[in-house]
Amino acid sequence: MTGPRLIFVNRFFFPDHSATSQILSDLAFHLASKGAPVSVIASRGLYDDARSDLPAFEFKDGVDIHRVYKPRFGRGSLAGRAIDYLAMYGSFAAAAWRLAEPGDRLIVKTDPPLLSIALAPVARLKKLAFVNWLQDLYPELALALGMRMLAPIAPLIRAARNASLKAAHRNVVLGERMRRRLETVGVSAGQIEIIANWCDDESIRPTPPSDNPLRSAWGLDDKFIIGYSGNLGRAHEYATVLDAAEYLRMEQDIVFLFIGGGHLTQALHAEVERKGLAAMFQFRPYQPASALAQSLSVPDAHWISLLPAMEGLIVPSKFYGVAAAGRPTIAVTDPAGEIAELVRRTQCGAVVAPGDGRALARVIREFKHDRVRLEEMGRNARALIDRSFCRKIAFERWESLLRRVERESKETDVRAEA
Repeated sequence: MTGPRLIFVNRFFFPDHSATSQILSDLAFHLASKGAPVSVIASRGLYDDARSDLPAFEFKDGVDIHRVYKPRFGRGSLAGRAIDYLAMYGSFAAAAWRLAEPGDRLIVKTDPPLLSIALAPVARLKKLAFVNWLQDLYPELALALGMRMLAPIAPLIRAARNASLKAAHRNVVLGERMRRRLETVGVSAGQIEIIANWCDDESIRPTPPSDNPLRSAWGLDDKFIIGYSGNLGRAHEYATVLDAAEYLRMEQDIVFLFIGGGHLTQALHAEVERKGLAAMFQFRPYQPASALAQSLSVPDAHWISLLPAMEGLIVPSKFYGVAAAGRPTIAVTDPAGEIAELVRRTQCGAVVAPGDGRALARVIREFKHDRVRLEEMGRNARALIDRSFCRKIAFERWESLLRRVERESKETDVRAEA
């Protein structure tokens, strides 16, 4: 795959382990391996290390990496984060202006939020093919999370965001609900493409408990394990799981395994201690990519959380890793939500409404006592990945999209010159 340069813009990139970084890194390195000229503009920071200072320039596996801003305040406060965001907008736009040549393709993610507003003018003035890759929708997401301070200026932010979406050749979204939200703000159907996120399904394969050394290393032999892997942030909740644990308190063979971090992790840990549930919970840090296949296979089933108000604004990409590992998902989400409907339709888990701890406890008991059904749901989950959501399919969709964008951009230029 050759052609004009592909320039990706996102706050984080390799070697960062955050979700947006991993997805972008996968795609950028793949396209470079196919012969495409690829550049990435990112910050010099890491998601979980505010003190990090990555090299300003690096060439890695065919990708030209330009790191142009070192976050000063990290993620500790909203005010500090806002200052970092504003500085990144300017730094990223200036870098894109320096690097891009007419005809290049500029692909902009949504970390930091609303990045498309800063990059759309660069794309227009430099005559670049412009693609927004939306992992979430702001300011709607911030307002749904209770950031009411944005309410007075939300209409202005929304108008600027909508203009940047309408100015793009394509807007890549993660699911049907997000597509519908874009259409309601006036983005035409022809400008929207659904490409779901993915995981490394070639490395993450179903592993039987007896073949997984982490179960023994973590003292989990002879336990029935309900896992959570990844970020537990503001868009999620844990009260349902805590309630379920209270109902299951006397079943000493059940363990809730939490692997990862996030804004709510310390609060969950504190509530577990306060309620005297420490024997039922085990907390582990993020695991390296090389151990992900094993760590995702430790649980017998996973729970995934998303607040109902978040539907259509984000999609929990952790689902794909769980399914690749051949484990059922308990979707603690809006029963009519994107992942819930997928789980129900493909029979690869169960759905529980947030707040219904009794129902969650009942599902866990049913799973524990019906291993045949559990294994069948795990097989269904892996089959879903192989059939519809493997990384190879996602890469092919991206390659096809970028070729179409390049062709349409050239046709537009020809018409403009005529």
